[in-house]
Amino acid sequence: MKENIFALTTEELKNIANNLQVKIEEGLKKDGMEIKAIPTYITKSDVILNGKVLALDWGGTNFRAAVVEFKNGNPTKNRATITKLNKDGEIEKVKEEEGKPYLEMITRPLSAVETNGFNQQSLYAAMAFAISKLKMLDKSVENIGYCFSYPARCEKNGDATLLKWTKGIYISDMRGEEEYPKDNNVVGETLLQYLNSYKDINANFKNIKVLNDTVACMFGGLGGTRYDSYIGLIVGTGTNMASLMPLNKIEKLDSKETSLIPVNLESGNFQPPYLTVIDGLVDAMSNNKGFQRFEKAISGGYLGEIFKMVFCEEKIKYDFDGGDLAKMIRNPDEYSEEKVAVARWIEDRSAKLVAASLAGLVQVLVAQEKSIKNICLAADGSVFWSKHQNNKPYYKELVAKELQNLLPAGVSVAIIDEMSDPNLVGSAIAALS
Repeated sequence: MKENIFALTTEELKNIANNLQVKIEEGLKKDGMEIKAIPTYITKSDVILNGKVLALDWGGTNFRAAVVEFKNGNPTKNRATITKLNKDGEIEKVKEEEGKPYLEMITRPLSAVETNGFNQQSLYAAMAFAISKLKMLDKSVENIGYCFSYPARCEKNGDATLLKWTKGIYISDMRGEEEYPKDNNVVGETLLQYLNSYKDINANFKNIKVLNDTVACMFGGLGGTRYDSYIGLIVGTGTNMASLMPLNKIEKLDSKETSLIPVNLESGNFQPPYLTVIDGLVDAMSNNKGFQRFEKAISGGYLGEIFKMVFCEEKIKYDFDGGDLAKMIRNPDEYSEEKVAVARWIEDRSAKLVAASLAGLVQVLVAQEKSIKNICLAADGSVFWSKHQNNKPYYKELVAKELQNLLPAGVSVAIIDEMSDPNLVGSAIAALS
């Protein structure tokens, strides 16, 4: 490929930001829009008691379960035992790390490949088996915080209702409400009941809070220096954004209250202008054609698909993914100049599109409250924090650089340092809030 068809001008990026602003505002006014703008009825409590909580995180690639301990309202920094299971549930690796916000963590693969053919029973069994390996889990742990990284409507009791599966996941008898409104689509309560009936788990859970990974990430980043507003961002296997917004600015809630609640945008479903014919082909080959177009242009679950589509006439391993793309950029001497150039074009466009989406959300926040000037961005995801040859977070730096050209005058976004497992920490905070 001689021409960089993925290049975007500053003017085009500003148009993308403006387009997203309009669609976010539409989603705040009415359900069922392209940007769902889902209110989350969980707010971070200012008073969190001491104790332990079970934090769960399922983001499309791995399932993680951790026992998080709180003292004086904050997660304690522990010498944590981290156990990695393989796809068959066998112990693959055990290590200890200082300064983790949990006592113990178990992780196991649970991607589209691993869940192929799963029903609800087999999904919960895989999760419960991993949870049962937590030696620090006992009957004193009554609360569960569950970071569930798929489109779901948050209920006022802290649970959630699945809307649809994304990231290639599809559980046959857990069908989303958008497709099968009469199904039982509740996410948390059914899992809690299963865990309480699982013979190898020594606990008696009484409460579960379900939240999106962007909201969990934002919760994990709250605190410290005060900002005018906060944004949570995920750019990993998938992508999404969330922010705190006043209730009275979420018009579809018809509320006069001014208190802030998290809003999960489900921004991966944004259909931006300036996508290419390559993006169209990737979409056409996906299992959710016509949806998640923004996610398919920027996230790790699809960057490899874009690359393979460019070189569709060449032999490239079938599971080439975003991690392989990053490896190619980090080690340019091992690949052809053409492939390295295309890999860079794809990744650069991804970062610039993320910057444009952030600018679009910032424009919404500033339109809601003109006094907003300083915004905190808590970001997570393997793509966002990927490093290149100099071991610096190149992707994050490119996002920050592009943001300077796109933000409204007088507004700044501070990207806080990479956090230690913000989804687990944020979920634990939510469980006790």
